[in-house]
Amino acid sequence: MPDDRLLLRLSTALAALLLATLWSFSHAQQKLGYELGGGDVVRITVFQNPDLTTEARVTESGSLTFPLIGEVNVGGFTTADAEKRIAQRLKEGGFVQQAQVNVIVLQFKSVQVAVLGQVNRPGRYPVEGAVHKLTDLLALAGGVTQFGADSVTLVTMRSGREQRIEIDLPAMFSAGDRSKDMKVANGDVIFVPRAPVFYIYGEVQRPGQLRVERDMTLIQAIAAGGGPTLRGTERGIRIHRRNGDGNLEVIQPDLKELIRPDDVVFVRESLF
Repeated sequence: MPDDRLLLRLSTALAALLLATLWSFSHAQQKLGYELGGGDVVRITVFQNPDLTTEARVTESGSLTFPLIGEVNVGGFTTADAEKRIAQRLKEGGFVQQAQVNVIVLQFKSVQVAVLGQVNRPGRYPVEGAVHKLTDLLALAGGVTQFGADSVTLVTMRSGREQRIEIDLPAMFSAGDRSKDMKVANGDVIFVPRAPVFYIYGEVQRPGQLRVERDMTLIQAIAAGGGPTLRGTERGIRIHRRNGDGNLEVIQPDLKELIRPDDVVFVRESLF
């Protein structure tokens, strides 16, 4: 029985330590650079002054109301800077001379990024924490659908002007270069376009519209369509393709020909 009580105490102590560690990590992450803005909800505490503990919402103008000192502008400031501003106001008012102020963000509302296109849960997402990458937002949106393209577009403001940045996700992960996993900011838009497709018909098992895979050859396209039927043949296949002028051409390719978006592949019937 004493052993059970000891184990219970140890378990409780470990759980408390884990919670404290997670809180400390979250608090440290917020101080790295997250800037407060309209809609954020914060908890403010002052060491040895529990009566000053306050939960407040930052207004759209960037201010909040704190006991004794009234309205404080914190919009555009990090939590660490907000702590200093509140502490300074408490000192100037003669309320607390050496105030140790802590500001914790309870709800992140001021930083939102739109994730649109071929994702499972498109919409606007609040960004939590100081560091937030493009792949983090894609994960929040449920990931790319089976119809989504490999490359996504980030529409963002850089150096005071709007930029469109293309990110090739498979290439980024295969190369192990996470530097292209760009940090997103308030108002950014992540757009996942529909993957390019080709069309296959004639004597194949599964005619219809199919996704163009990277470096896909004609023989791979036929395989994606389930292969030729018993009446079909790989000889004499035709591809209907638009050229640079937009005119439709009919070509008779070899099986190593690369498939292009919007190609129409026709598998002929065998004559013998």
